[in-house]
Amino acid sequence: MPEELLTIGELARRTGVATSALRYWEDQGLLAAPERVAGQRRYPPSAVDQVGEILILRDVGFTVRELKTLLAVRTSAAPAWRELQRRKLAELDARIARAQAARTAIAHGLDCPHEDVHDCPNFRRGVAARLAGATLEEAHSH
Repeated sequence: MPEELLTIGELARRTGVATSALRYWEDQGLLAAPERVAGQRRYPPSAVDQVGEILILRDVGFTVRELKTLLAVRTSAAPAWRELQRRKLAELDARIARAQAARTAIAHGLDCPHEDVHDCPNFRRGVAARLAGATLEEAHSH
């Protein structure tokens, strides 16, 4: 018995992804161009898992360009796959560090005993450090 092919609407319903996104991903080469039946796209059932894979990789922060590379390599043992993952991990670590510094700065602002934050010497030192070129993390440690 042949596999039941899915219309783009059926694929969208099964994956929760808009048909416009599916078409875009197809145009970008993330999804293989499907068969056409009477001019309509018909996807194999395996396309559901492919969309799920794209969603996971996108959710962890990979760009469309990076997704193209990852999906083309198709194996996590490949050097290109591992290098992209290492770079993304470093990027995420940097984002997390910035977010933690921002959280700490806001928490300190809430705990500041000065009614006007502009009267706080710690805040003034942080502003001066930031203007001198320090990052938020560095400025907050001053």
